[in-house]
Amino acid sequence: MMRFDTLRGWLDWQESLHPLKIDLELDRVARVYDALNPHGIKPLTITVAGTNGKGSCVAYLEAIYREQGYRVGAYTSPHILRYNERIKINGESVSDDLICDAFARIEAVRDNTSLSYFEFGTLAALDIFRRADLDIQLLEVGLGGRLDAVNIVDPDVSLIAAIGIDHVEWLGNTREAIGLEKAGIFRAAIPAIIGDPEPPESLAQTALEKKAQLYCIGEDFGYSKQSLVWDWYSGECRIGQLPEPALKGEHQYRNASSAILAVMKLSDRLPVTENSIRKGLQNVRLSGRFQLIEGKHPVLLDVGHNLQAVKTLVEYLNKNFSGKRIHAIFSMMKDKDIAGVLEIMNPVVYDWYFAPLTTYRAASESVMRDIFSRSPVSRAFFGFTGFADAFAAANKQSEAGDLLLVFGSFFLVSECLFEFEKGELTK
Repeated sequence: MMRFDTLRGWLDWQESLHPLKIDLELDRVARVYDALNPHGIKPLTITVAGTNGKGSCVAYLEAIYREQGYRVGAYTSPHILRYNERIKINGESVSDDLICDAFARIEAVRDNTSLSYFEFGTLAALDIFRRADLDIQLLEVGLGGRLDAVNIVDPDVSLIAAIGIDHVEWLGNTREAIGLEKAGIFRAAIPAIIGDPEPPESLAQTALEKKAQLYCIGEDFGYSKQSLVWDWYSGECRIGQLPEPALKGEHQYRNASSAILAVMKLSDRLPVTENSIRKGLQNVRLSGRFQLIEGKHPVLLDVGHNLQAVKTLVEYLNKNFSGKRIHAIFSMMKDKDIAGVLEIMNPVVYDWYFAPLTTYRAASESVMRDIFSRSPVSRAFFGFTGFADAFAAANKQSEAGDLLLVFGSFFLVSECLFEFEKGELTK
């Protein structure tokens, strides 16, 4: 049996263990989970899926339940700065030792079953949460839903945020096909909450087939805004005069509304006051989503990397930074619709600075140059050694009132926050 003394050792080994980077099959991970947890014991569970918005929904749920005083576990991916961010208890990343011990328990029962990096992490989170005396665990789906490792656990509420086009090689190239995969988290007689205002028909059809309790935003629940406050409602239930969500953007009202409904559907087992909901909305935090770092030249970070996400980003920029020159420090993974992103973002971006990334998944400079040459972009700069070099060039060209926008990838935002943490960047 393999055993490592450090978390880095475990993670390096896991990355080399499974032959496929992504292997959408539940049989293997389910066998190991059953061996790890033979009695099937689990905390109350909310599973959250979606192309965009799932991290925000988890953040709202975590904040609200913590305000109520409950003990909350949250499993999310990917991380931005440290692997430990994926597994949190009461808002705090768990320790290296706790994760290493969980990996050792998984390895002890794994036998010869092959597991991916993500599956190891999911099993570790579930094992840690089971031992942590939680009131509730919040599980974010990594990819899709139906065949994602998170789906080995039966949820007590299923929540799907927005559906967009992403990961087409695994999930399909239409919203209907992608919706079908994400609806795999639905269960019979369990609330299935849809936060997409124009959901693909496959979601409702799957809910019907599985006999899930379907709740769609705009039909079964929703929100109405006033100037500085908003109301949430579902049927006869209404919560009025709610504060603006701390996470910014119009879409966050949909995410917050979906999270509130999930809380209400479990209120017979985990009661939550309106005051806890209000405080949760005000105190929620999430790195890398419309995250603004103030300074001489403000820096806006966003991990958006698909067409739906960047359309939302454009709406936010038009509303909050209209008339400002925006300098984009940009990179994306090679499997994304880079040309589509450039077309959407070009009207609001003054100039572009390509920041090369070291991960094998990232688009190379030669690929990016070719895509940019065929795009409507007229001001793009290349030849930088990495993120810090590209950021410095963009910062040098900035004038008072300009905005530095870092977007396009979790990896890019991670590098930016890491540099700020080191104090290496001059704003």
